[in-house]
Amino acid sequence: MIEALGIDLKEFIFYLINFLILVGVLTKFLYKPFLNVLDTRKQSIQDALDNAEMLNRRVNEKMDHYDRQIAKLEEQGREIIKDAKTRAEAQAADIVEEANKRAGEIIQAGKRQIEREQQKALDDMKQQIAALALLAAEKIVERDIAQIGQDKIVDDIIEQAGSRQWQN
Repeated sequence: MIEALGIDLKEFIFYLINFLILVGVLTKFLYKPFLNVLDTRKQSIQDALDNAEMLNRRVNEKMDHYDRQIAKLEEQGREIIKDAKTRAEAQAADIVEEANKRAGEIIQAGKRQIEREQQKALDDMKQQIAALALLAAEKIVERDIAQIGQDKIVDDIIEQAGSRQWQN
């Protein structure tokens, strides 16, 4: 039957054996090394992926660490600002207190100065009144001690005192 197709059985077996030997040789020398190259490549890709995954984990850990450090530094910055603000407020309160104290001292000194000036003005007025009284007494003694003359002398003294400008 195979001969009816024009195929010689001996040649067919020979071709089959040659084909199997060729497949065996190709398998031994090409297919296995090719599979080894594929396995090696697959392993290197897997190693690269594992390495990349490990690096990603390390990067994520570093990022988490840096985020924690940034948060910590931000908190420290807020504390520093809060402390500086508190110190500034305390210093401002001290300055206001010192200013109020100095203002009180200045007011007290001003009041004492006013009292001294008032006392001086009163003393000056007493001296002027005493001088006027002496002047009036001299004038009265110099003239005749007549009632009409005394009134004129007092009016003259008042007029003279009015022309002088008394200082308080």
